[in-house]
Amino acid sequence: MTQSPPAEFDTADMTWPPPPYQQPVPPVTGADGTRRFDGVTYATTPGYRPRLLDVQLPAGEGPFPAVVWIHGGGWLDGDRRYPPPTVPAALLHGAVLGAGLALVSIDYRHSLEAPFPAQLHDVKAAIRYVRRFAPTLGIDPARIGVWGESAGGHLAALAGLVRPGSTDADTLAALEGSHGVGSGDTGVLAVVDWYGVHDLPALAAHPLPMPTGAEFPNPYDALLGVPAAEQAEPARVASPVTYAVPGANPPPFLLVHGTADGLVPYSQSEILAEALKDAGGEVTLKPVADADHIFLGSPDVPAIVAESVAFLARHLGAGA
Repeated sequence: MTQSPPAEFDTADMTWPPPPYQQPVPPVTGADGTRRFDGVTYATTPGYRPRLLDVQLPAGEGPFPAVVWIHGGGWLDGDRRYPPPTVPAALLHGAVLGAGLALVSIDYRHSLEAPFPAQLHDVKAAIRYVRRFAPTLGIDPARIGVWGESAGGHLAALAGLVRPGSTDADTLAALEGSHGVGSGDTGVLAVVDWYGVHDLPALAAHPLPMPTGAEFPNPYDALLGVPAAEQAEPARVASPVTYAVPGANPPPFLLVHGTADGLVPYSQSEILAEALKDAGGEVTLKPVADADHIFLGSPDVPAIVAESVAFLARHLGAGA
């Protein structure tokens, strides 16, 4: 005897081949009224792991403005669920939700899975996905910002800057990609960029500290995916400063960087800040005195988180 599928099993919605993403399932609601969508597949590519995102929503009625969090890890490592060890997840997540913002934490392909611009393609695919399913996710599609640290800061800056007017149409199309929800607006209203890489050619002469006792690929070589002798043009294309040009209409930026950063020099944020000013953009550069990468050595991490969240809440209209 053939059994009927459960009522929620609607074969009318099925297609083959299936779309390169999954629709959100109902969220889990916490005792405090917050809601979570965990492990949502926003893009797939045959032969690669699915790209996942998590969404956390504050208690109350939406739709909420949203912050897309982009993790660091030298483009080689990292996980959407874990901020850097100097920034407890409870601190980061609690500050975002407490300001009335939704938090979208995303994974992206690492550089040994696929070189640049795969990472930017994934960030933009995640933004398209959030906009496409905003009503289900409880998010306001018109109020989205990005926040990243280290490699994620680099990708956040690119997400803010690679937009119509910043480059020619062919380059823009090549950097937008068509993964996941294949087309749609990927613009953002604000960018928080913690100690990101902004000018890759300027780093060519910077000796990169490498881990000892283990074989570790050079992060820049892995990101660009070509031999050193062929990196000049790919490095330029992968540099956020390339797109901070007059007419680009960049969104407001908050750059936060340790002045003693031995991995990504503080000068990287100075370079981008000057380019953004020349492009007519609003930019705040906040040095963190004597702090190394990931704000090591700074006692002010909670204040840095609070200032970053306040910046996003202001520009995304949280509470409006």
